[in-house]
Amino acid sequence: MGSDPRTGQMASGRSVDAPASTGPSADSPWPISVLNTKLHEYIGRLGDVWVEGEVTQWQQRSNAIYGKLKDLHADASIGITVWLSRGSRIPNDIKQGDHVAARVKADYWAKGGTLSMIVSEMRHVGLGDLLEQLQRLRAQLADEGLFDASRKKRLPFLPGRIGLITGADSDAEKDVLRNAALRWPAVQFRTIHTAVQGDRVPAEVTAAIQTLDADPEVDVIIIARGGGDFMHLIGFSDERLLRAAAAAQTPIVSAIGHENDRPLLDEVADLRASTPTDAAKRVVPDVGDELLRVQQARVRLTTRLASILHTESDRIAQLRSRPALASTRWIIEGREEDVLRLQQRSDDQFGRVIERGAAEITQLFAHLTALSPQATLERGYAIVRGTPPLGVIRKAADAPAGTPLSVILADGRIGATSTGLTDDPTVRDASRPS
Repeated sequence: MGSDPRTGQMASGRSVDAPASTGPSADSPWPISVLNTKLHEYIGRLGDVWVEGEVTQWQQRSNAIYGKLKDLHADASIGITVWLSRGSRIPNDIKQGDHVAARVKADYWAKGGTLSMIVSEMRHVGLGDLLEQLQRLRAQLADEGLFDASRKKRLPFLPGRIGLITGADSDAEKDVLRNAALRWPAVQFRTIHTAVQGDRVPAEVTAAIQTLDADPEVDVIIIARGGGDFMHLIGFSDERLLRAAAAAQTPIVSAIGHENDRPLLDEVADLRASTPTDAAKRVVPDVGDELLRVQQARVRLTTRLASILHTESDRIAQLRSRPALASTRWIIEGREEDVLRLQQRSDDQFGRVIERGAAEITQLFAHLTALSPQATLERGYAIVRGTPPLGVIRKAADAPAGTPLSVILADGRIGATSTGLTDDPTVRDASRPS
């Protein structure tokens, strides 16, 4: 019985190792099935081994759990599979960041040529170092108030320009730009491309936040990434980045991951969006919705105004229908009597005032007339004046003989010449009024 040098099988069909002299070569290569079969047999001899690591991905499906374990001290990781149908002993509270020990068996699938690490048992070792650091940072920032709702800023109703921090030519960028343009075509963006995973994330995203925050035309900042496993998002929990986001005066929207991916930036940001698409919807209003809202408001205002006018018109009609307002003549007639009565009273009072005034004037006139010099002259008295510089002659000595005199009588003046002082009683008697 001979053997096939290509497959290493005896003519009877049994599989044996191909002798070195008949090994694969360029002239007689192995079929893929032979190589895969040998790899499957070799890897299968490793058996079960216990490994220690940190869970960086944990996703449960209907029949299996798919995850990743990361070495605690080196840059190395493996993908793991837990078949739920095989009754694997796995704690129910396993989650990203847990420090675990897992019993794994390497399984090489010969037909597809893929290597899988099948987990049959897993135990908690404690929190992973990375998760423990994040927990301490979370507690510190919470104590400082960086997570408080009171410090979160409200987003503008319609931002004039939106700052976008995301990966270059990423699906997240396309989702934000497309959905924002669909909702409000005139919206503008200022986009800064940064690393969205790896060690460069904290420095680049921090610089981008500070640049956009200093731009007075940017009204809101969106930081977007299309999700990922725990390790891919770790850069968005860096303390430098978180403090830069907290210090920014411009509102910040975090759109880093899906519901199960919560980096600390989600807690510090003024608003958390579950996806980049959700961020666009939360930041940019829908022009169609706003136009409909305006139209509805106009309809409500018109209806309300019409109702008010109708109510007030009915009220005026009711007032006008009252007897007091049915005819306005009563207002004039009632006030006419009052006016006539007041007019009569006014005439009477003015008449009495005039009479009293006339009597007082007559009395004052008589008194003034009795006291006037003219009345004295009419009783026979006269006023004797000398020529200037002499004035009224009050004494005989003021008019010696020969002094020209002017004698003022009741009906005029006469001239005279003084004869000087005389003792003639006739002259003295003649000076007295008869």
